[in-house]
Amino acid sequence: MSDTVTTHAGVTMPAIVYGTAWKKERTAELVATALASGFRGVDTACQPKHYDEAGVGRGLMSALGDGIARDSIYVQTKFTPLPGQDPARVPYDAAAPLAAQVTQSVDRSLANLMVGRLDSLVLHSPMARAEDTLTAWRAMEAAHDEGRVRQLGISNCYRPEVFEQLWAAARVKPAVLQNRLYRESGYDVELRAICRERGVAYQSFWTLTANPHLLEGGPITAAAAAHRRTPAQIFYRALTQLGVVPLIGTTSEAHMREDLDIFSFTLDDGERDAIAAQLR
Repeated sequence: MSDTVTTHAGVTMPAIVYGTAWKKERTAELVATALASGFRGVDTACQPKHYDEAGVGRGLMSALGDGIARDSIYVQTKFTPLPGQDPARVPYDAAAPLAAQVTQSVDRSLANLMVGRLDSLVLHSPMARAEDTLTAWRAMEAAHDEGRVRQLGISNCYRPEVFEQLWAAARVKPAVLQNRLYRESGYDVELRAICRERGVAYQSFWTLTANPHLLEGGPITAAAAAHRRTPAQIFYRALTQLGVVPLIGTTSEAHMREDLDIFSFTLDDGERDAIAAQLR
């Protein structure tokens, strides 16, 4: 099994990505450690409420200074609409038109991350009104047209009809869907099928936190015993074999190495299918 995923946009990303939410003052250090450990993808957002995007940039620069090539690192960030921002720390002009907010957010992300181009720009959530979602998307498409962004995506989009509406209206089709993979959403069965059919990378966040019952369940514990791996490693490996790209936000260097080691083994069809049956 490959340790990378390539979207319909022709962009290749690692099959696991390092997530940087809630790292605060440790962000730069942890990003540098993750990249030194072997991670080659980082996810962040232009949202000071939950992310230190500039810290991610410092971590990236540390890794580049240590000889890791920029082209080998997948860098993904998000435009976060105003309702998702801390009113005291909005990273763009809150009074500006929505399209201008997107442009300013991209400008800020490029400055924070100190890269010439983003590998992926994700709309952090659909807007309350479909027309506003499309307005934001058109501004994101403009950034793509200008060569500042290689591909576009959307997050926190749990209704297939909302995704389908965006897909139909978009000129630059979404190449990433990033959701919480959890029981309350029915594990996004329909959305994951759409992603598989269209070459969209389905990324999962809060993957372990949202699923303790799966980690303690028979299929995962049985596979963990058979492969002499941790339940977390088994779950992450099953997801990568099912076409899901987990975001991994551990702050432990030892866990980083364990997470990266999942590509050294493969679950057989029976093990994979038994775990897949739990994701319905």
